[in-house]
Formats: sequence, C-alpha cells, structure tokens
Amino acid sequence: MRIAVVGTGYVGLVAGTCFAEMGHEVTCVDIDEAKIHRLQIGEIPIYEPGLEELVRGNVLQKRLHFTTDLDEAVRQARVIFIAVGTPPGEDGSADLSAVLEVAKAIGRAANGPKIIVDKSTVPVGTAARVKAIAQEQTEHEIQVVSNPEFLKEGAAIEDFMKPDRVVIGAENPEVFEVMDELYAPFVRSGKPILHMDPASAELTKYAANAMLATRISFMNEIARICDLVGADVNMVRQGVGSDSRIGHAFLYPGIGYGGSCFPKDVKAIMRTAQENGYRFRILDAVEEVNEAQKRLMLERVCRIFGENLDGRRFAVWGLAFKPRTDDMREAPSIPIIRGLLERGASVAACDPVALDVARGIFGESVRYEKDQYAVLEGADALIVCTEWNEFRHPDFERMAKLMRRRLILDGRNLYPSRTMHEHGFERYGVGIPAVEHQPTA
Repeated sequence: MRIAVVGTGYVGLVAGTCFAEMGHEVTCVDIDEAKIHRLQIGEIPIYEPGLEELVRGNVLQKRLHFTTDLDEAVRQARVIFIAVGTPPGEDGSADLSAVLEVAKAIGRAANGPKIIVDKSTVPVGTAARVKAIAQEQTEHEIQVVSNPEFLKEGAAIEDFMKPDRVVIGAENPEVFEVMDELYAPFVRSGKPILHMDPASAELTKYAANAMLATRISFMNEIARICDLVGADVNMVRQGVGSDSRIGHAFLYPGIGYGGSCFPKDVKAIMRTAQENGYRFRILDAVEEVNEAQKRLMLERVCRIFGENLDGRRFAVWGLAFKPRTDDMREAPSIPIIRGLLERGASVAACDPVALDVARGIFGESVRYEKDQYAVLEGADALIVCTEWNEFRHPDFERMAKLMRRRLILDGRNLYPSRTMHEHGFERYGVGIPAVEHQPTA
C-alpha cells in the first residue's frame, strides 16, 4: 500500500519507518528542507534506539522516501497520516493549527478518494474538523480516522512493532478494513485491534496517559508519607503492585514525570473537561503533586546546605526526562539545575545522549561531561535525575575519592542502603530510609 506521513518528528518518523519495514511504500513529508535532506542521507534528527538502522535499511530498499512536496505525496498515497505537533497553548489546550493546515493541504491535493489518519495527539472532535476542512477543498471523498499512538520514548520501535493494542476510530466499515490490513502484521500475537467511533478513540489516548500520570503522582504521594512515618516505599510498592487488580507498572516513585506526552496530555484533557463545563479534580492534584515532586531534591539541597549555595559544587547524573532518549521537555533536571544556579552554585552534568539538548537550555552556565566521573571532582553532592543503566553500578570507591563530600541525592532510588553504608556515603532517596553519616569534609 502507498502511504504518506506528514510530519517527520518522533511519531511520524517511527510510524513511517515501521510501515515501510512491513513492505509498504512510504513517503514522509516535512516543510523543513534541511531536516529532509538529513533524512535522505541517513542522518536521524532524534535519538531513538534502533531507528537509524531501520531508516537506512528501508531507504536503501527504496520503500522509504523523504520529501518536502506534500502535493505529490498525497497524490500517490491511498492513506495519509497526519503526525505534526500539537503543542499546548497557555490555557492548556492543544494547538491544532498545524493539523488543520495539513488537512486543508491534503484536500487541495487530493486526486481521488483519500483516507486521512490523525496520528497526532488531538482533542475530541478533531477528526470531524479535519474531515470538514479537507472535504471543503475537494470533490473527492475524504474519510478521516483517529488512530492514536501509544509509543514510549526509548522503546518506540518495539511498541510500534508489538503494540498492546491498536485503536482505530472511524465511521465507515471499508475504512476499518483498510486500517486492519495496515496493522495486521503488527498484531499476529493476538493483541487486539479495537474499533470505535473517532471521539472515543481521541479520548482514549488522553485517558491512557492521564491514568499513567495519576499512578506516578499517587506513588510519589505515598513516598512522601513514607518519609514522614519511616516506611520504605519500595516495600509498599511491592505489596501494592502484587495485587492483580493494580499491578506493578508506573508505581515507581521518583522526582516527577516529564517528556512530550504526559504533561501536555494531562493539560489537554483537563482543558477538554473545562470546555464542556466539568472540572477534572483528580488531574488538578496530579499536576500539583508532579510540580512539587520536581522541587524535592532542590529542597533537600537547601535543607542540607542552606539557601545560599555560593561556592558549592553539584554533580548531576542524567538530564533527559527518562533513559534511552535525549528528550528534555519538562524534565525534572531543568528546575533542579536552574534552582542550583540561581542560588549561586556551580553545576557539572553528565548524560549519555542529551548534552547537546541541555546546551540549548542552559548555555554555558553548566559544565558538560560525557564521563560520569569527571563531573564528580570536588562535588559537594551528586544528584541523580535519570536512571540510565550506566549510573546503576558505579565505582563507589572512585566516587568517594573524587567528591568533596560523600553525599548522593538519589532521585531514582538506584542505590541500596547497604552499599551506601559500606562506602561511607550519605544518601537521601524518595520515600526510602536515609543513609546518614558524618560529612567527610
């Protein structure tokens, strides 16, 4: 099948590449000429494990193409995916200007019946708006499908190739058949393809991310209580997660969620509720808890050292909002580092892939190192913000020799208490008993 994907960001590039991997001829479209040129020569503008190899392989096999010519891509395609950005506005609503502009352009270019698929995360009612706008531009029949993505950054290829479910929102039985054909190779293990109306499909995406965000904030609240009463959140998590009705996923406490999806989608579903005269009270609390959790490690720094951090040095391990991505949107590391800098501290940071992104945020106010030990020299404390595998089993003896004070603020609960005791470290985690020692300096 001939497919066009408009937008070569995270979702569009992954979707287009995976469809090409299954034998379809896919043309990815973007208005950014420099980006398209890079993709044509095999350079990937985002970090996602496994994506570069798949892109290059499918370009070599001439199943995957990149262009700025939307009209030609639409004319050749039977199915056109819209995968452009829907950033949040100041009021929390999703900005649909790019989606609607692409819908109009598809309608103008249509040379026959077309199926437009909303792959972008969009609020309820967008499919109807896309259809109306596209149909105004052409005499050919336009059908619109809501097909939300459920990709985790760092595992997007696996998620697309082996989805938990595929959600398809449409109104025409023939359209369901086309979409079923497209996704059949990805659900051979028996995972469901769920047929529903477009509005339900649109809301499903927001509801799923809002639920996951809620679980994270709930567990972070439990962690706060553990700190107050002397309980261990890891034991509580195991006890709660062992209940088959609850499960273990997304019950790991930390310093808050970030990224391109959860913060934006929580705001968007809250805005949808507000526009329809309803206040989503649970999500008010979810957001409030998450913002407070991002300040947790900075508050602990100030509790230990005071508000004035002149002359203090801090090392930060991890800048991306999660491992296996360079995405720093809404990352907890940002308010932590900014808070340290505002109080006069110097900061040295290490991340396996996000250093260039960090430079765009902090400029040269932070010292950047690829070597995780290089940031520790003379540090008063290490703050762990991202649970990269590289940080899980460090050389603690080497760390102890480099640091001015053996103090770890473990925002991801990576290090066992016994290990901290053995190497003479102080350690403060999230909802776990502190390991306290007399400072070494």
